[in-house]
Amino acid sequence: MMTIAVEQAAAARRPRTRRAGIASLAAYLQAAPLALILGAFLLAPLIVIATVSFWDYDFARLYPDFILMNYQDTLGSWVTWKTYLNTLKFAAIVWAVTLFLGFWVAYFLAFHIRTTTMQMVLFLVCTVPFLTSNIIRMISWIPVLGRNGLVNSTLIDMGLIPAPIEWLLYSDFAVVLAMTHLYTLFMVTPIFNTLMRIDHSLIEAARDAGATSFQTLTNVILPLAKPGIAIGTIFVVTLVMADFITVQVMSGGQSASVALMMRNQMSLLQYPAAAANAVILLALVLVMVAGILRIVDIRKEL
Repeated sequence: MMTIAVEQAAAARRPRTRRAGIASLAAYLQAAPLALILGAFLLAPLIVIATVSFWDYDFARLYPDFILMNYQDTLGSWVTWKTYLNTLKFAAIVWAVTLFLGFWVAYFLAFHIRTTTMQMVLFLVCTVPFLTSNIIRMISWIPVLGRNGLVNSTLIDMGLIPAPIEWLLYSDFAVVLAMTHLYTLFMVTPIFNTLMRIDHSLIEAARDAGATSFQTLTNVILPLAKPGIAIGTIFVVTLVMADFITVQVMSGGQSASVALMMRNQMSLLQYPAAAANAVILLALVLVMVAGILRIVDIRKEL
């Protein structure tokens, strides 16, 4: 009798095991197209870049090899360190400005606009500049900030300044301003999405408990908005770290970034050196993203 019972239990388990195996196979088949795309267009190029970063080169050719010269030249140069620090400076300033502007724009849309239709309309208005090229939107600041531009002309006509302000254009200020204009929406969107998910009854409960508007903001809204802030931070920081055209144009060649340095190296056919910088920059960005993910759990938004 015991043998029969064991055989019956084993027979009952076989269909469940078979169904589990089929379900597991189906899951792998569903994930296969995305895995192939990521492997072909993300992982393979990264492997190629990492491989080329160890090659040797001269003014005309690349030599497949395994040398550490490119990394030694990059990490051993004070100019390179200053370029990385300058890039991090741009990333920090633009992140702080876009966070401040993006949070208050998202807060206004989420809590001060009553109807969902009007919220969507105003949000779409924020996206209108993205219908044009980034380069066009960036270059549009030149006639505004130039020596004879709109800002200087207006200030001189009003008698507020005796001569044009030189640092408005072709300076770090112009770079930060252009990047803020280009990337603020990348901070607004995830924060707005997070704020829209907040249950308004929590805010009403805080007010009923006697909390002031500032206390409600700092103790209820900001903690719940952390996932959106983290996602926006990842977007803005990675975009700023990879931007070279804004730095080149808006600084007038007077400032530098890692991406601009890599672009110059590639124009001189120094592909292994540029690849080494790309690997270092990727590692730096991944460390920053990992730090953000350890502080904030963004899976709530995914």
